[in-house]
Amino acid sequence: MGLATDIIITVVFAFFFGLIAQRLKQPLILGYILAGVFLGPYTSGYTISEVHEIELLAEIGIALLLFALGLEFSFKDLKPVKKIALIGTPIQMLLTIVLGYGVGQLMGLDWKSSIWLGALVSFSSTMVILKTLMNQGWVGTLSSRVMIGMLIVQDLAVVPLMIALPELNDPVLGLPKLGFAALKAIGFLTVMIMLGTRLLPWLLRHIARIGSKELFLLAITAIGLGVGYLTYLVGLSFAFGAFIAGMVLSESDHGHQALSVIIPLRDIFGLLFFSSVGMLLDPSFLVEHFSDVIKLLLIICVGKGLIFAVISIVFNYRNVVPLAVGLGLFQVGEFAFVLARLGVSTNSITSELYSLVLTVAIVSMALTPIISGLTAPLYRLRQRWFRHEKLDTYNLPQEAWENHVVILGGGRIGFQTARILQRLNQSQVVVEFNQRRFEQLKRADLPVVFGDAEQEIVLEAAGLRSAALLVVTFSDCVTRQEVVKVVKNMNSDVKIIVRTAGDDDFKVMKELGVTEAVLPDLEGSLEIVRQALHYLDVPLTEIQHQTEKVRQELYADLSTQQDDYKVLSQLRGAERQFDLQWVKLPKESPLANRSIGESNVRKLTGASIVGVVRDEGLLSNPDANHILLHEDLVAIIGNDEARSNFLQMIKGYS
Repeated sequence: MGLATDIIITVVFAFFFGLIAQRLKQPLILGYILAGVFLGPYTSGYTISEVHEIELLAEIGIALLLFALGLEFSFKDLKPVKKIALIGTPIQMLLTIVLGYGVGQLMGLDWKSSIWLGALVSFSSTMVILKTLMNQGWVGTLSSRVMIGMLIVQDLAVVPLMIALPELNDPVLGLPKLGFAALKAIGFLTVMIMLGTRLLPWLLRHIARIGSKELFLLAITAIGLGVGYLTYLVGLSFAFGAFIAGMVLSESDHGHQALSVIIPLRDIFGLLFFSSVGMLLDPSFLVEHFSDVIKLLLIICVGKGLIFAVISIVFNYRNVVPLAVGLGLFQVGEFAFVLARLGVSTNSITSELYSLVLTVAIVSMALTPIISGLTAPLYRLRQRWFRHEKLDTYNLPQEAWENHVVILGGGRIGFQTARILQRLNQSQVVVEFNQRRFEQLKRADLPVVFGDAEQEIVLEAAGLRSAALLVVTFSDCVTRQEVVKVVKNMNSDVKIIVRTAGDDDFKVMKELGVTEAVLPDLEGSLEIVRQALHYLDVPLTEIQHQTEKVRQELYADLSTQQDDYKVLSQLRGAERQFDLQWVKLPKESPLANRSIGESNVRKLTGASIVGVVRDEGLLSNPDANHILLHEDLVAIIGNDEARSNFLQMIKGYS
């Protein structure tokens, strides 16, 4: 079967190696590359016979990759971090190219190869970073937004570099050609904006009306590859045209649908591209040039990380952001493979330099989750070593606090707790280590301290020693335990309410001496039960009785202080006997249009009417002469039996 067999074998092996990479919590593209290495001509395993044909198919993968990038591109994504993305990223790439050029000169490369080296290592990996951010739970933070904004601009930069770098082969003739290519690119872009923004959306609307998913997919693929081929015919990059087509379609009404249907096709051809990259990697090269690979890896990754960190500081990002950006974007990205393949095909770089950059890129990608995961512990170390460093705070009072509430964690639970205390004019402060949540708390005008709650200096800034109450809302069990231990050493008298994750965690928290431990999952399940029973027309008193009974039993079983909790349960039970309950009078209720005295409510049911809401007005303690109307909201008090009798009475049951 020839080429067909090679494609089948490549896809099957890429699947298995991708599965292994996923299990090891590595990006899938590393698995695809390793599959290519295994199937390539430099290993002793099964060898693909038509490597060149696979490489030709991989060109479609590059075009679809950039086509999808154009569809995903939006200036809205850059708006929150536009300065560092649009200005800082070109500076970073230029500085990295200079760094790469210097390394190339030290390695004995010629000036042209040195510039190529710098350009290749100036890219970071969008795929690896997005996967890492999702795994580490950093998506949505300010650090992630800075990284994603810079990555978008880096990805866009691959297009002009693909046009410019090959012209370095003949600088004398290349400069005019480069200028001519730039004019052609501008002209093509102008035509696409003028005609494409009208013609292509119109075509998509027409195809969408037909209602055929297959035809819509074919139309999207034809547009992306067809426009790319047109740019190739006029002497520009095939991938450049695909990218421009994606950008034009992204602004149409069907842009999101186009992206959703093209992604599977992009991923399949992308698999072939990354596998073909691996086929060109010689494992013996890593063994023979191990010291060169390690040296280049250390110089580029450390230097590049420092460049990112410094640029973040220059653009006025503080706290954990420079550290997170530097440790996150140090690697060499997948678009280096695209450029490197172009460099080899145009004889701009040697196969040895290609193998060197490819090896460094793969190793740096594999190290990204590990290195990026050091952000939080290294930031904590920095806070310990530099205790004089001023903490980032907002809206803290000038005078000393006393008897206030300290809330650790500004997530959903912590944020809502803080908002309610704010409405009650209760003095409080929130401690939060997530930059996005920190900004959210500031916008809500809440007192907040940015920092790690396990550090005494942060708790000191929040006034823990004089606090009356501490609320711990973290979801991580280990963090909660460490925080409680630190708090107990600083202020043994403070009352502590803590969120817990389960039975075992509940008991551990009680053993550590917290005042109250709450199970959010239990409370959520009880609320679901309440809602379900309500729609099944179960009396409200019975709903309250059953859910409260479950709560008391579970908390009593978990509590290490059985006697105390039983007393508390009894108090809650007694309190329930006098609960106030609001009831709406049905339209045909026998109580409607009659006075409270005429209905003899108190004598017949045992419940007392203590309030009536009508036309958004509240009448408290209505007298016996007050006439009730249908749709009135009536407030009653009494024990379970009395309230149940009243509910029967308003429905006309005796």
